[in-house]
Amino acid sequence: MTTAEISNKVTVSDAGPSRKRLSIQVPKETVASSLGLTIETLMVEAELPGFRKGRAPRRLIEKRFGGSITKQAKEALVSQAYGKAIEDHKLRVLGNPVAKDLDKLDLDPAKDFAFEIEVEVLPEFELPKLDGVEVKRPKMDVTDVMVDDEVRKLAIQEGSLEERTNPEPGDYLTGHAKMSGPDGKAAFESDGIVVQVPTAERAPKGMIVGLVVDDLTTQLGLPKAGDVATVKTTGPENHENEALRGQALTIVYTPARVDRIIAAPTTDLVARFGMADEAGLKMVIRDRLESRVRVEQQAAMHAQVAKALLEQTKMELPQRVTAEQAGRTFERKRMELLYRGVDPAKIEENIAELRSASAGEAVRDLKLFFIIDKAAAELGVQVSDAEVNGRIAQIAQDRGVRPEQMRQQIMQSNQLGAVWGQIREHKTMDAIIGKAKVEDMDIEAYNKFIQAGNAAQAKS
Repeated sequence: MTTAEISNKVTVSDAGPSRKRLSIQVPKETVASSLGLTIETLMVEAELPGFRKGRAPRRLIEKRFGGSITKQAKEALVSQAYGKAIEDHKLRVLGNPVAKDLDKLDLDPAKDFAFEIEVEVLPEFELPKLDGVEVKRPKMDVTDVMVDDEVRKLAIQEGSLEERTNPEPGDYLTGHAKMSGPDGKAAFESDGIVVQVPTAERAPKGMIVGLVVDDLTTQLGLPKAGDVATVKTTGPENHENEALRGQALTIVYTPARVDRIIAAPTTDLVARFGMADEAGLKMVIRDRLESRVRVEQQAAMHAQVAKALLEQTKMELPQRVTAEQAGRTFERKRMELLYRGVDPAKIEENIAELRSASAGEAVRDLKLFFIIDKAAAELGVQVSDAEVNGRIAQIAQDRGVRPEQMRQQIMQSNQLGAVWGQIREHKTMDAIIGKAKVEDMDIEAYNKFIQAGNAAQAKS
């Protein structure tokens, strides 16, 4: 029997809801072959003093690169064995695998090599019927009040910064932040961190380094440039960094400058957007809002579909989401808000609130992710490059930037996959709506319908 014919021994067991443990044993023949191949590669590529490239004796290579040889051979063995196990057992893996104590395991050519890997997998569950879902379609119109509000927002976005000495509620601080855990070690540290002094409407709650702090007004105060403010809080239970969850955190913040945004005059906005007058500017804004209203109508219908799918699907999930799962949820939410035209600052506030949400809400989002993935596969939903480019162009138009500029921003923040996922989710939802029982409803009646549903859910 040749080395290639010797199979690994693989045992797959449950490691918890939506997790599998792979116990893999690689035969010693394969271990010896992998170590030998690594040494042979190094013998060809290594350069040692006194020898031409590729001419150094094997014993010197082993002595000089022993640790590196073992490390490379181990990584190759684990990667190949893991990939083969996933393929053979037809596991639908999400995220990155976690190997247990791999660095502590020895690699001996005379012994089998055994290790364990845990992976997150798609849970097994039955999809509910995807046709006949009852959906209310709210009738939404763009009003003059909405246009005026959008003009005011635009004036803020296009406004100028006025540096100030004494901050007031609503002003922006920019400076250095350091966040430490109970052990005093820095978990996060950076310059250029912007903090808005909570406005009267939001006080005492505020946001700092992506965390919502209920009494930020009291702890932050009104620091001038160079002052030091110390803020204490508890790590939210859905933070992407699991080591911070539920931990006592201390944030030391030193602003370097204080600024107030001075809204741009309407005449400046008219000139910047190349309009003849204010009426022309409002016409462009109204067109933009008409597009946004259609997106909001779509989002309202999608939310109802999501609620119906969640209520009708039984699925076993972990009580707490992992850091990787939380990260996926945040990216989906961030992209959804971007698509719906929410201001960047408001997007980050939403993400901060999401970090502070209950474990139940986080698990609900994870459950919906799995349901949509399976529904998309059943409905044969596909996403093309043209659709991704079209979605980016749509977001760019709503933001008033060039498509190539928006694409660059999305790529730099590693959100291209989130765009693809968002389109797939929307197309899946739309396919279900295409088979749904849709009833048009005026906005007032729709709001009462949603409020009644939320009240009933809160009681249950």
